[in-house]
Amino acid sequence: MSAKTITIAQQKGGAGKTTLAAQLGVALAQAGRRIGMIDVDPQGSLARWYEVRKTLVAADGAGITCIHASGWRLSGELDRLRRNADLVLIDSPPHAETDVRIAVRAADLILVPMQPSPMDLWATGATLEAARKEKTRAMMVFNRTPARGKLVDAVRRKIDELEVPVAATVLGNRVAFASSMMEGRGVVETAPRHVAAKEIRALADEIAATLL
Repeated sequence: MSAKTITIAQQKGGAGKTTLAAQLGVALAQAGRRIGMIDVDPQGSLARWYEVRKTLVAADGAGITCIHASGWRLSGELDRLRRNADLVLIDSPPHAETDVRIAVRAADLILVPMQPSPMDLWATGATLEAARKEKTRAMMVFNRTPARGKLVDAVRRKIDELEVPVAATVLGNRVAFASSMMEGRGVVETAPRHVAAKEIRALADEIAATLL
């Protein structure tokens, strides 16, 4: 059976797409799933993280396979990964229409990370429209969320007007996420009892319940 595919997409830079892809991938792999990842972003940050992981954690990626692909190679590499994985995560670029279109079309679920700000909310429009055109489910995820303030509730009310599902799990603006990636790991590996680990596990469980 072909693997399910999640595309992480957001046109606005700085939304935390790569961090979310890596952290979710590790959490899902730790839960016993075979995870494939495709880094479509020309910057290749996810692919670089994976190289560190192979060096410092395990040569086989410890349950994760990641490749850097774009353009004409993307569809073929995605098909190959799907044959050998339970779930494939695509880290899409902010500005590359063709690659984003392929990534959105291939997805069973599109995750749209956003910080709770008007600018991030406005930037989701193009991604959500692409999802609607492809008739693909989308779910927004609050990421890098400040510890205090009522902004999340205010932005959530605005999202309700768009009739787009929002993940119940909110990811905080936590140094532990970035620190773990410096080691080629996820926070569930470096600080399993940290609140950041609890958050990413909760999001992984929420996605699994929705998709798997």
